[in-house]
Amino acid sequence: MTTNEILIWNFKETRRRSEKIWENISPNNYHWKPDDTAMSIIEMVRHVLEGEHLFHKIIEKRGNLGDYETPWKDLPYKSIEKELEFAKPYRESFMNMIKNFNTEDFESIIIKRTEVGQKKILGDYLNRIAYHEAVHCGQMLSYLRILQVERPLIWD
Repeated sequence: MTTNEILIWNFKETRRRSEKIWENISPNNYHWKPDDTAMSIIEMVRHVLEGEHLFHKIIEKRGNLGDYETPWKDLPYKSIEKELEFAKPYRESFMNMIKNFNTEDFESIIIKRTEVGQKKILGDYLNRIAYHEAVHCGQMLSYLRILQVERPLIWD
């Protein structure tokens, strides 16, 4: 497998597991959160989807976003299915970007985010994006455990 294929496989596998959880959540629980400062279930789903697009734009700009405005701005929460549907073209664009990098790019492209004091090579940065979603996948499982609802088996 090429570096591109491994990265894409990891992103797809991480998303498959997230979706396995998300698609089994009752709409009655979409707005539940463990406390007033936490994200609700549907907010966390959007955070993951929107975050991936934000990271994509950071990579395109090689760092700081400038006047970036999210496509999710003012988008009302409806359902997890609608969240996934809205994010689909952005996800496809992100995957295509990864496909089009050459092997050297993963070590030679630098993502420098001066606003947060971060400087990473592209390969490292991409892995951190997948990790971000995986962390929220685990967090979502904790939410479901607190709610005492059945949690799908994601370790297949």
